Amino acid sequence: MALDMEQVKELRVRTGAGVLDCKKALAECNDDVEKAVDYLREKGLAKAAKKAGRTASEGRIFSYIHTTGKIGTLVELNCETDFVARTDEFLTLGHEIAMHIAAANPQYVLPEDVPAEDLQREREIYKNQALEEGKPAHIVEKIAEGRVKKFYEDTCLLEQNYIRDPDRKIKDLVIENIAKLGENIVVRRFSRFSIGE
Repeated sequence: MALDMEQVKELRVRTGAGVLDCKKALAECNDDVEKAVDYLREKGLAKAAKKAGRTASEGRIFSYIHTTGKIGTLVELNCETDFVARTDEFLTLGHEIAMHIAAANPQYVLPEDVPAEDLQREREIYKNQALEEGKPAHIVEKIAEGRVKKFYEDTCLLEQNYIRDPDRKIKDLVIENIAKLGENIVVRRFSRFSIGE
């Protein structure tokens, strides 16, 4: 029984889920902690999807100044209530996102924020590159779409790999906190400042 409680404890630390949820996940996954983590993340995705339409009009502005003093960020992170905006989890999330923006230099919050003309220009560039590389004309469109997806991963904050854990995207971090805190959380906007830019 002690081993089971150690697994529950590890699962709680890794996912932030409650004790009963962790026990259920371990039972569903035959005491495999890795599978239980995935199980809880999937459940968190389902919970987060239900909350996504709710209005998030509270929150905080977070700032981060890199130790060199040459890069700084501001980010507006919204939630549904002022109570959640004061929790340690929300404050940590805001700080982590602000720090990530300083390091990864995204241009947009979401793929939908990329202006249509910029996206069209990127697509044309990728199609021309594929043709220049000698790719068959019938697969050029697919290649261009794959490169557009990579463009989103490079330039859109929520699609970027989290600097502290490249196996997770920033949107995964937000979704995990939505599941944990029980409220919709939205990265509304951000600015990144760099000396000389």
